[in-house]
Amino acid sequence: MKRILVVKVTSLGDVIQAQAVVADLKRAFPGVAVDWACDDAHAEVARWNQSVDRVLCAPLRRFKKARRWADFKAIAASIAELRAYRYDVVLDIHGVYKSAIIAFLTRSKRRLGYHSKNLGEQGAAFAYTGRFKVRRDVNAWQGMRDTVADALGYTADGPAVYNLRIPPAGQPIVDAGGKPLAVLFHATSKDDKKWPIAHWVAVANELVRRGFHVVLPWGSDSERHEARQIVEQVPQAQVLPQLSVTSIAQLVDASAFVIGVDTGFVHLAHALGKRTVMIFIATSPTHFGNEAPYRSTSIGDGHSVPPVARAIEAIDYVHGSPPASGEQDAAGGRPGAANQGGAQSDAPPAALATAQAAAQSSASAEGNPQTRPLAAT
Repeated sequence: MKRILVVKVTSLGDVIQAQAVVADLKRAFPGVAVDWACDDAHAEVARWNQSVDRVLCAPLRRFKKARRWADFKAIAASIAELRAYRYDVVLDIHGVYKSAIIAFLTRSKRRLGYHSKNLGEQGAAFAYTGRFKVRRDVNAWQGMRDTVADALGYTADGPAVYNLRIPPAGQPIVDAGGKPLAVLFHATSKDDKKWPIAHWVAVANELVRRGFHVVLPWGSDSERHEARQIVEQVPQAQVLPQLSVTSIAQLVDASAFVIGVDTGFVHLAHALGKRTVMIFIATSPTHFGNEAPYRSTSIGDGHSVPPVARAIEAIDYVHGSPPASGEQDAAGGRPGAANQGGAQSDAPPAALATAQAAAQSSASAEGNPQTRPLAAT
């Protein structure tokens, strides 16, 4: 095995999570070159991965919206580049028409794609010479790793390794005044994934009280309006100017803590090893969530709005330490998130019970150190 092409076209969070496949391939096949094909809107992500040898991208989404001659020429050039190498295997881990077409246009005689039960678009099957086995009903990100590993005869054991390196910013994105930086990703393109403004205000106030400099990025006018609504009630927090994808990635890389809804940049925070809390409202934390003991966790059940107290509890968890040998949290696991069976415990771990009080305390209690279970680190 000398050269492999991985195809994952969009979206931001999916492309970030899929980077773990590259490290698995490199471990399984020492010396193999792994190339990546995606939409040019997400090419930066693949380029951040130090293990990716070549990134092939084309303005597919942009061309679909507005068929411009310049974009057509860019796509034609990308096809020529795609065919410049002969791949031992092409792995389509996206499973839609556009990813299948990319796989088909290679000169590879071995093009693997999802089983019909796992395809995003059934017609994509035309491009494949072989199929992955039906994916087990597990976490989507581990499922991608397992699917590829099973097809190529290795095992994807151990934590995901993303190997992302964000290019350094020429100057600091934010002047935090010497305080640790907390980034709140309140924005999402889908209304049913939004957390209430009042909840964000409560969490932002709590983070400010603990000594963080709180910032809110945004990507659209409506998202900026929501950020301003939050900052109106948390004047110590900061609404940032509009930033590029790379600039937001640099912001995340410089942060001490990230909390947000199910959106791509929160997945990036997890992949970069940041202390991270991801809030799930309309999507499944069991399927799409992230877990790293005492560092990154997901809350919510995918059907209802998680309360502020659960978020505060999770903040304490990701800033905490593992229990002493032989001890367990009172809830039998991480706080407020789905266990292996998808159920949730309504009772917080005893060691984190102070978080409940902190979330429910009145403004007059903000100066009381007893309601401050954790300071910024």
